[in-house]
Amino acid sequence: MTDTTTVGMSLSFGEMLRRDRQNRAPDVLNTIASLSSDEVFTPPEFANKMLDTLEEAWADDHKGASIWADPDVTFLDPATKSGVFLREITKRLVEGQGNPPEGSDKRKALVDRVLTKQVFAIGMTTLTALIARRSVYCSKDATGKHSVAPSSASPDGNIWFQRTAHTWVGDRCVYCPASKEGYERGDQAETYAYALLHHTDPKSLIVRLFGENMHFDVIVGNPPYQLDDGGAGKSAAPIYHRFVQAAKALQPQYLTMVTPSRWMAGGKGLDEFRAEMLADDRIRSITDFIDSDEAFPGVDIAGGVSYFLWSRDFHGRCSVTTIVRGRKTRPTERRLNEFDVFVRHSDAISILHKVWPGGHDPLKSLSVKVSGRKAFGFATTDRGAPTTEGINTPVTLMSSGGDGYIPRASVTSNAEWIDKWKATVSRAAPAGGRPDRDGRYYGLSSIRVVRPGYVTTEAYPVVSAFDTELEAERMCAYLKSRFVRFLLSLRAANQSVTRSTFAFVPDLPMDRVWTDEELYAKYDVSLDEQAYIESLVRPMVVDSASTQSGEV
Repeated sequence: MTDTTTVGMSLSFGEMLRRDRQNRAPDVLNTIASLSSDEVFTPPEFANKMLDTLEEAWADDHKGASIWADPDVTFLDPATKSGVFLREITKRLVEGQGNPPEGSDKRKALVDRVLTKQVFAIGMTTLTALIARRSVYCSKDATGKHSVAPSSASPDGNIWFQRTAHTWVGDRCVYCPASKEGYERGDQAETYAYALLHHTDPKSLIVRLFGENMHFDVIVGNPPYQLDDGGAGKSAAPIYHRFVQAAKALQPQYLTMVTPSRWMAGGKGLDEFRAEMLADDRIRSITDFIDSDEAFPGVDIAGGVSYFLWSRDFHGRCSVTTIVRGRKTRPTERRLNEFDVFVRHSDAISILHKVWPGGHDPLKSLSVKVSGRKAFGFATTDRGAPTTEGINTPVTLMSSGGDGYIPRASVTSNAEWIDKWKATVSRAAPAGGRPDRDGRYYGLSSIRVVRPGYVTTEAYPVVSAFDTELEAERMCAYLKSRFVRFLLSLRAANQSVTRSTFAFVPDLPMDRVWTDEELYAKYDVSLDEQAYIESLVRPMVVDSASTQSGEV
């Protein structure tokens, strides 16, 4: 059987271009892109969507001129893996600068000049740097006899990679989330100390790598998303935002990058980055995929993925496009900083303004009543004792593994709630917080009333506590409404339901059963807006809430 990877890597640049156009051979980079990793490889089709967005912006800013026809524009991928951006950029530059006949000396000279003068990259690892060189130069040695860039100054060409070490202060790296326990390795092992991040001044690094006069007009890429920060896979911390910040520091004319969309409403350690992004009026466009599988087939990234185009000399509203289950919304011009999070659905903005006519006030939202991560101080894995025997003043602990018993004195948080009626939800959102096949959300699961004498583990946050069962039941009915679950969906950053998730939900008095009809009337939600909400949120049956661990 023919190895398609070997075939794809051995083709000349012109032959790869010809076969791509005629669909006569599978693209090896599509195969690589299907691999799931924290360093997600970009499919060629997706890379070209980003380059199309760049092309349109350049033309708008340069009186219709084509960026690909300009022999002086320089490009950098600071996080290259498969080399797909470099390859697709090179194709476009060759076509834009005359597109000489296949096999001609003129074409060979043009390809060589583009690859040595216009296209540059920083590799992520030894392996990915080699893959990128094979993809772009058709040879791991840019100066070798099979290279399509034979005038390269070194075997690495313009795709630089050298093993970089972490800088430890105590047990942590000063530049990234790496721990000494997990990443102090032998000389031969990959350190994942990415060069662009492990430097106090990215500009001086670029000068050292590519020369005194080097400045990049365009930076494009798909950086690594996260890094295990505790060793042995204890936890992971995002790292992609650091690449965005370092790339901005290089002051290109244009910057376009793929990132997970978690930064828009949450994410570990991303509050400052989110505030920076929302306040940056140079972000020209955002294309947001609610489900990552629509961007990277077969790759599961909680919260979806998106790419943005940042333009140094642009100041204005951002054009936002959202893709949900194959449906692409019309681009909407928006200010990004209307709220403390990025509202992914543009059509939701008008509804939010009706709910919060004087501006969003989180102190008047349900989030002020929702418990923290551990409502009563117990982790998800806590179970309690199987019987009350030997326990002084026992309290029932409700967990995902069933009920157990604990001493009342062991409750370290919200002890005043023990003897109240509690409205609770499951911390894990249905389907990981993603829309279903119809593009609609459930938003919450396991909405329950928990009776006095019961407490919950981390798996079941308490939304609110009440003196009466009736009030708790009414809160559960409120949470089941499409209107509330729609507001929750606007702040869903991943598969976890947290206090912040409730920040758009008004804290209404539980003096009645709040139905969708009453909520629509209260907030003057138009028929079109009602239809929009119902197109995004699935109904849940509202009946009398069951108590203890029974699910509503």
